[in-house]
Amino acid sequence: MANGDTSPSRVGQVNSAGDVDALFLKKFSGEILQTFEESNIFKPLHTVRTIENGKSAQFPVTGVASADYHTPGENIADGGNSYLSDIKKAEKVITIDKMLLASTFLANIDDVKNHYDIRSVYANELGKALAKRFDEAIAKVFIASARSAAAVTGGKVGGILDVSANAMGDGADSTDDADNTDPTGAELVAALFTAAQKLDENDVPSDGRFCVLRPQEYYKLITGGAGALAISTSAVNKDVGGVGSIASGSIPQVAGITIYKSNHIPSTDLSAVVTGDGASNNDVFGANGAGYNGNFVNTLGVVAHSAAVGTVKLLDLATESEYQIERQGTLFVAKYAMGHGVLRPECAIELQK
Repeated sequence: MANGDTSPSRVGQVNSAGDVDALFLKKFSGEILQTFEESNIFKPLHTVRTIENGKSAQFPVTGVASADYHTPGENIADGGNSYLSDIKKAEKVITIDKMLLASTFLANIDDVKNHYDIRSVYANELGKALAKRFDEAIAKVFIASARSAAAVTGGKVGGILDVSANAMGDGADSTDDADNTDPTGAELVAALFTAAQKLDENDVPSDGRFCVLRPQEYYKLITGGAGALAISTSAVNKDVGGVGSIASGSIPQVAGITIYKSNHIPSTDLSAVVTGDGASNNDVFGANGAGYNGNFVNTLGVVAHSAAVGTVKLLDLATESEYQIERQGTLFVAKYAMGHGVLRPECAIELQK
């Protein structure tokens, strides 16, 4: 018995079979879903010198003078009388690394077929890739600065601060005083005050001090690190003059130190990576060619001043493109030529767990 049904010719099917929507037009939304840009914060937090040519830049380092009471009649210029200060001198040389670049190739036939502008997206993504590498390298060098020996004989150093124990190490060992315990918000706050004290003892200027933490530790400063909001141990506690906001999830300062968060703080052991990251002359950890790489398993963040680390810039970040007839497509390249190094170790403290 007929039921009144019929068999329509589905215009979306291929050869009247399969997906009934296969032939329908895919409308372009007008929005290109790019990757989110990571936060790059280290560029304004350190010393940058631009050179027009050459392979490296010298940063002279000087020690301090001494004073003594004068006995009437004694010759000040006589070295045997101990009035003349022997001011120690040294230098820090930062070498330009090989050119770092990111590139991609767009075939002409694909460009013609495409219905949206992909060129600007490619150029932007390549630039962001280099900006990320730059930020990661500077983060590593700040850690190297905290672990470095004094710049001049008798000079001061920063060191490693075990956050949970709130104890300072000399920075000679990448796991110095570390007990691998994840710190609470209260322990982080206490450690920041200890770091501020250490920087004071090193005569580091109060203006320009900062701390960069991984997001995991940054938000502990607000929550206290407990399962629920532990306001009594939070750095935003208004009862004790805390500054910040639970609503916005921000904490601007602790102990006069400006607080930042970054995904670029390293957290793995990269000491065995001996190629592809920095010139051998910028071997900041002294690991035989590892460049900016070291052991960061226990690293939580850094407390520092901009004088701790320097960058020498020969070629700033630039992007360029060229249509190549023989390859029937466009080559996109983003590049820069810079080098990074330790300047003043007394201006950096590594926070470890």
